[in-house]
Amino acid sequence: EARRVTARFLERLPELRRRLALDALAAYQGDPAAPSPAEAIFCYPGVLALTSHRIAHELHLLGAPLIPRIISEDAHSRTGVDIHPGARIGERMFIDHGTGVVIGETCVIGDRVRIYQGVTLGAKSFPSDERGHAIKGVERHPIIEDDVVIYSGATILGRVRIGAGSIIGGNVWLTRSVPPGSRISQARPSVEAFENGGGI
Repeated sequence: EARRVTARFLERLPELRRRLALDALAAYQGDPAAPSPAEAIFCYPGVLALTSHRIAHELHLLGAPLIPRIISEDAHSRTGVDIHPGARIGERMFIDHGTGVVIGETCVIGDRVRIYQGVTLGAKSFPSDERGHAIKGVERHPIIEDDVVIYSGATILGRVRIGAGSIIGGNVWLTRSVPPGSRISQARPSVEAFENGGGI
């Protein structure tokens, strides 16, 4: 079985390399502070996390036990980016800064998606069986379509769909689907004058 998985994994390396090159290019093009794709490859935690994820995901699809989680948790400890090996991520992904990003097991992410630090793509809750044990394999994480930008601190929970081309603002808490081209932000802060203890 180990030989079979290894042989199949080696067959996937050219496609894996192509996807990783596109991730590095997305980081270079998406960050004005990046002087070259090489700096993104060697210095950016998001690129390292995605590299580890793409390797772990291939092994996960091939049925390798334990090793995919070891790879993902090693990347998590080194970068602060926690991506479950089961998450499906499209081409040209860019995770900027990276620290605190969480991407759940059944997440599906399209092409050319950009995510900033502190973003959670998680589950609202999970169903339990009659003994109170979590039921495994339920699709419980968000679907993020192509060309979506999710700014820092946003939390998207449940099997919701974020339509293509949408922008999710910083610190937004979202538990419902939004159509393509949506612009989701927090309510505007109110400005009030407090005099003589008024309003406190």
